[in-house]
Amino acid sequence: MIMNHLYSFRRCPYAMRARTGLHLSNLNPEVREIILKNKPAEMLAISPKGTVPVLVYSDQVIAESLDIFQFALKQYPQQNCPYLNKDQYQTLIESLDSKDAKSLIQQNDVEFKPWLDKYKYADRHPEMSQIAYRQQAELFIGNLEQQLSQDAFLFANHPTFADYAIFPFIRQFAGVDPSWFASCPYPKVRAWLNSLIESELFKQVMTKYPLWLDDKRTIHLKW
Repeated sequence: MIMNHLYSFRRCPYAMRARTGLHLSNLNPEVREIILKNKPAEMLAISPKGTVPVLVYSDQVIAESLDIFQFALKQYPQQNCPYLNKDQYQTLIESLDSKDAKSLIQQNDVEFKPWLDKYKYADRHPEMSQIAYRQQAELFIGNLEQQLSQDAFLFANHPTFADYAIFPFIRQFAGVDPSWFASCPYPKVRAWLNSLIESELFKQVMTKYPLWLDDKRTIHLKW
């Protein structure tokens, strides 16, 4: 029997990214929900850095969210995706190798995410004000607003790799000051984010699971 399980933390945007890819694929691992202050010894033994997500598949340990997304979609594509039609799904698969998509995702992960963390936890970073941190993060939000000027999503009129990889972080950004975000000068980003958050796919991605250390029943990602 092939070992196949995912260590995840529901609120982590990287874990959301990985779960999104898995829900879009035919790969359905056992899900092991954790809390970051009480990490299972089993997870630390195979991935000592102690971050989520971690996918264990056979003798492979995949501990990066983008790698999990890519592995799931390339190795286990769906024939009939419930969230995208056939043409949209094919575009999604093709987008996994898009240089433009990878470049935008890298901007999110390398440039935007550090400013997002300081904006969210400004009290831990008194070198600048929270507003100053937000303004730095807004440079990327402005880039997304411009990218969305042609289509409803970042590279098409339906979600593809970049949308699914980036939106959990923009959701986190929006949640720091929801009142500001509701009236901020980025209406296309706001509409884009809302459509992804309100999708049936995201509802499935955000399913609540019992903590694995408290309840070690085998529960798969797709119930």
